[in-house]
Amino acid sequence: MTYILNIETATKNCSVSLAKNGETILCKEIAEQGYSHAEKLHVFIEEIVKEANVNFSEIKAVAVSKGPGSYTGLRIGVSAAKGLCYALQIPLISIDTMQVLAKKANVDGLIVPMIDARRMEVYSAVFDKNLNKIKEVEAEVLTENSYQDFDQTVYFVGDCQEKCQTVLVKDNFKFLPEIIFPSANEMSVLSFEKFQNNDFEDVAYFEPFYLKDFMLTK
Repeated sequence: MTYILNIETATKNCSVSLAKNGETILCKEIAEQGYSHAEKLHVFIEEIVKEANVNFSEIKAVAVSKGPGSYTGLRIGVSAAKGLCYALQIPLISIDTMQVLAKKANVDGLIVPMIDARRMEVYSAVFDKNLNKIKEVEAEVLTENSYQDFDQTVYFVGDCQEKCQTVLVKDNFKFLPEIIFPSANEMSVLSFEKFQNNDFEDVAYFEPFYLKDFMLTK
């Protein structure tokens, strides 16, 4: 019996799930404009473990969404995950945020998860229906030429679909407005697969995948 705690804080969605053998037992999340991760994350962790009637000593690993995404959100999530791993002496697992977001789309076609990076720039990747990555994660500026090379149906998911629709116009482009943020619920299967393969991170040296340097603006 393998319990894994999953933490997703790469976007406005502060999300935590507890999974047993790859199946989500409980998931708590809240998406607020002001990023309430610092206040909510540890509360969610405590509540989930208590409500699931599981002891922290029974948790076999902690998985964290590694990015790209919000600099502050990623720092909060990774810091919490590393702290738990240190305290409990258990492995740390990192999951590609884009894969977590793409997993929410149960479609027959290509999946393009996107996270807003301000103006017309987004963090994006491309997956097939089996979640095999066919285009690596990148920060790109969207134009009317973006993704025109794909002839099969392309499904766009994420928190920037409204602005995407102003430039991404093609008959085979589809938008799924109900899928906005990645969730720890979709991390359960992915983290269990990595656990079974002993695919762990170095707790001391692991850093989030920011993709772009953090910049302070006035």
